[in-house]
Amino acid sequence: METLCINTIRTLSMDAVEQAKSGHPGTPMAMAPAAYCLWQQFLRFDPDDPIWPDRDRFVLSIGHASTLLYSLLHLCGVKAVNPQYERLGSPSVTLDDIKRFRQLESKCPGHPEYRWTSGVETTTGPLGQGVATSVGMAVAGLWMAQIFNRPGFDMFGHKVYALCGDGCMMEGVTSEAASLAGHLKLSNLCWIYDNNGITIEGSTSLSLSEDVCVRFMAYGWQVTRVKDANDLGMLTRAFQTSQDTDDRPTLIIIDSHIGYGAPHKQDTSAAHGEPLGEEEIRLAKRNYGWPENAKFLIPDGVREHFAEGLGKRGRALRRDWMRKFEEYKARYPEPADQLYRMQHRQLPEGWDKDLPVFPPDSKGLAGRDAFGKVLNAAARRLPWLIGGSADLTPSTKTRLAFEEAGDFSAKNRAGRNLHFGVREHAMAAILNGLSLSKVRPFGSGFLIFSDYSRPAIRLSALMELPVLYVFTHDSIGVGEDGPTHQPVEQLASLRAIPGLITIRPADANEVAEAWRVIAPLRHSPVALVLSRQALPTLDRSKYAPASGLAQGAYVLADAPKGKLEVLLLASGSEVALCLQAYEELQAEGIGARVVSMPSWELFEQQSREYRDKVLAPDITARVAVEQASTFGWERYAGSRGRIIGMKTFGASAPLKELQTKFGFTPEKIAAAAKELLAGSRRK
Repeated sequence: METLCINTIRTLSMDAVEQAKSGHPGTPMAMAPAAYCLWQQFLRFDPDDPIWPDRDRFVLSIGHASTLLYSLLHLCGVKAVNPQYERLGSPSVTLDDIKRFRQLESKCPGHPEYRWTSGVETTTGPLGQGVATSVGMAVAGLWMAQIFNRPGFDMFGHKVYALCGDGCMMEGVTSEAASLAGHLKLSNLCWIYDNNGITIEGSTSLSLSEDVCVRFMAYGWQVTRVKDANDLGMLTRAFQTSQDTDDRPTLIIIDSHIGYGAPHKQDTSAAHGEPLGEEEIRLAKRNYGWPENAKFLIPDGVREHFAEGLGKRGRALRRDWMRKFEEYKARYPEPADQLYRMQHRQLPEGWDKDLPVFPPDSKGLAGRDAFGKVLNAAARRLPWLIGGSADLTPSTKTRLAFEEAGDFSAKNRAGRNLHFGVREHAMAAILNGLSLSKVRPFGSGFLIFSDYSRPAIRLSALMELPVLYVFTHDSIGVGEDGPTHQPVEQLASLRAIPGLITIRPADANEVAEAWRVIAPLRHSPVALVLSRQALPTLDRSKYAPASGLAQGAYVLADAPKGKLEVLLLASGSEVALCLQAYEELQAEGIGARVVSMPSWELFEQQSREYRDKVLAPDITARVAVEQASTFGWERYAGSRGRIIGMKTFGASAPLKELQTKFGFTPEKIAAAAKELLAGSRRK
């Protein structure tokens, strides 16, 4: 029966790829025994409730081997769950879905997608992302165990498994994440490495020669090896070793032949990156003792076998957990309420009660300093808000400074401050893993280094995860550090990511209002972009309230009724410059309006009526100002407007000199407005 189940996984994967004429059959064929052994003997997972909080996580980091996961989800009878966390009772993956692998609307896309297919724990495809994300899941598991477990009530104790390959091992993000996982001694983490020696271009000897075993031992991992991918006894022993290890993460190295069982294509890249072809499939099935012409065959007893193993075990564990949680609620109502709200992405009562209000101040406060105050006030009211920086907390001001926050470490699993080290890419992926486990994570760094985090930020948006990315040092305002540290194109590139909300506040009160927008989000990541230099805290008795930030853009200062002639548009630190230009124009009798535009994405969500009210379509004299690339501003400045922005990289000099050099002064803004008006009057 074990062999029958393994070969069913293999043949389903082969047939799906062949029917699609697209995909990667080799790894599913080679890793079917390991996947079978893990799921059937060890995985704590209930197919009837694939979002049960204390389930073990299985991450397919080698996302191109997706048919392996889809076959498991189907054979194990995993049920679908909707976005409202309701169990639907229908299959997550039907046999028809597998037959329609890689086709439109199938639940079996080319790479596994979170939210699209129940039982998929995270979107994978870009190699290394899955294993790095699994580190976040492991951190979350240990943190939740420390926070919520009580004597006799082990509410959290699950393990995280990730299946990876040679490509994952080559990606830098894997090294970053593995190093941190070893340092933190994440004993609930197990990576399964398919060591098959093949990548798309051919043998890994073309580009890889280090000893991965020794490398991971140096990281502080336990390493065990299975020399034959088909040896269920050795696979069982390896997984049991991981289960029994309580002081470090585990790497299981499994030596395999890609396309195992396809006699003419073993040890070649063909089985990795393309269908086998009808003839090779017949030969492989003959090798398995399988009916050669049968397609998508599921022999009698296979589904029942999984139901008696994984299904029966998972159902009992989940029912016991649910019963225990009812007792936990009665005994420990406050942590039980927090656990429930966290799992459903709900906020505590009074979550915004202590947010600061900043008094007017011409000297003002840097955006990063304002957010540090907001973050600490917010974190006291949101106990599952945790995070840190890529070794830049003293600069980003994102440390949770109250005494009970503490630092997460190998010795303190309850700490809420995470130290990611100089690992921006791994940090962002780990934040995704934390969010997938339902804690509320934030990570910080300089805006220029968002480039190092971009692949994981993109996946945050693709998965609709409420991750908060805090980026400081937002412009050429970095000054003397020069163009290597002065972001120019980063704002435009973040705004280009679908589903990511980018917010660049103009003053301290806009920073506080940004948190009121961010905290309730359940399906949107945010890039919060903050200044290093002080920004004047605006007098809101003179100008419009900062609550306008929630609409993405709002009229901050306006011309007398009937006198509007020119619009001044800006985000962040440039809003104060526009206000100074506004005062100059008003003194000269020119009717100007200043529009603070902290978030294009939020603005585009507003009604056409509101947007027209703010941007006044009949006013074509418009000046847009931002210390960043001009790319994208034309949609708001219009064809007759002027954009004062960066068309080159910056330079190393004090801020005031840079502002003068690149035209970011009130005088330049006012002059541009007057030139536009003069030109329109001549016409």
